[in-house]
Amino acid sequence: MTIGKRTKRLSAGTFRPSKSRAKLSTGEMLRIIRDKNQLSQAQLAKLAGLTQATISSIENGRINIGIERAKVLAKALHVHPAVLAFPDWESTDNEAA
Repeated sequence: MTIGKRTKRLSAGTFRPSKSRAKLSTGEMLRIIRDKNQLSQAQLAKLAGLTQATISSIENGRINIGIERAKVLAKALHVHPAVLAFPDWESTDNEAA
């Protein structure tokens, strides 16, 4: 007797594609990284030389982050600017690094 759901065995060299990942907006990514660093919007704004209202507007999708703001925020958060500027970027195997 089998307990649980039956699964199909895969032969060597085969695989199942992974499920799609959740798509994050720039604002959602900024909020996640800010929370990970345990910073309030006001604290991040002070570190980046921006206003708290600007941080809030980016997180809520009211304004675009832009490359220059991404650079400043990334430095304050210790991440690469591309993490903020292109949160949904998906690399493929045939792209050269």
